[in-house]
Amino acid sequence: MKLCTFRHGGLEYTGIIEQGEIFPTQFASMIELLTACENNFSVVRKALPAVKLQEIELLACVPKPNSLRDFFAFEAHIQNARKKRGLEVPPEWYQFPAFYFSNHNAIVAPFADVKKPLATQQLDYELELACVIGKSGIDIPRGRAAEYIAGYALMNDWSARDIQMQEIKVGLGPAKGKDFATTLGGILVTADELADKVVSDRLDLEMEVLVNGKKYGGGNFKSVYFSFAEMIERASQSCTLYAGDVIGSGTVGTGCLLELDNDRFPYLNSGDTVEMRIERIGMINNKIV
Repeated sequence: MKLCTFRHGGLEYTGIIEQGEIFPTQFASMIELLTACENNFSVVRKALPAVKLQEIELLACVPKPNSLRDFFAFEAHIQNARKKRGLEVPPEWYQFPAFYFSNHNAIVAPFADVKKPLATQQLDYELELACVIGKSGIDIPRGRAAEYIAGYALMNDWSARDIQMQEIKVGLGPAKGKDFATTLGGILVTADELADKVVSDRLDLEMEVLVNGKKYGGGNFKSVYFSFAEMIERASQSCTLYAGDVIGSGTVGTGCLLELDNDRFPYLNSGDTVEMRIERIGMINNKIV
C-alpha cells in the first residue's frame, strides 16, 4: 500500500494512492492512522471518492512526526567525509549505530521551497531513506524490528556545513547546522510492498540525487553498514518508540556535497533545485529560496 497526506480544497486528508488517484481514508492524520492500524493496514478504507494527483498538494507523508532520529549508518559516507579532512573513521563508529535528534517540527513537503539559512555559506543536502515506526515498543531486539516498521519514505537532511563544523568543535550537535529543514517524501510505502527487495536484512534500492538536473551522486541502500533493524534496536534501548516516529538512515555514499569536490560540485545557493529519487519509493524536488 502507498499512503500519503495531502491538501485538497483547503483541507488535509490521509490517502491511499492507486494508479494515479488518491482515495481519502477515514483517518484525519497519518499519526492517527498509524496508531489505529499498528501495521495492520487492512483496516484502512477508502472513505471518499478519489481525486487526481494533479488536483492536490502532496504534503510530507508524516507532516508532524512525534520524533525525528537521524542515524549515521553508511560507511562510505563517513569515510569520504573524513578523508577530505585528513581523518580516519574512529573505531567507535563500528561498535554501534549512532544517531542524533533533529527538529521534528521543521518537516518540509516534498515539492515545497526550502529557505536558505541566513548564516550559512555552505548549504548541503543529504540523500537518505527513512523508516516510519508503525507501533509502539521498547527494547526491541533486531530480530523483531521488522514488526515495528510501517513503511519507508525518502528523506533529505538539509545541512549547513559551516555552522555544523563550528558546533562539532564544542563537542555537541549537530544543532543549528541541521534544525532548519528536513524534507520528507510524500509517499509512505508500506513494508510489505518491498518484500521482494530485501537482501540480507537490507533493501536493494537504487538512490540518486540531481542538482539543477545534473546527477551529483547516489548509490544503493543495500550498502548500508547498519540495518534498520540494528538502528531500531539501538533507538529503542530503554526508550519507547511510538507510531509516527521517523528514523533516517543517514547519507548514502556520495549522497551529499560534503563528500565531493566542491570546485566541481559547489554548495547550494538560492535558485538551485535538488531532486532526489529512490527506486520504488518516489522522488522529491525542492527549490532553494
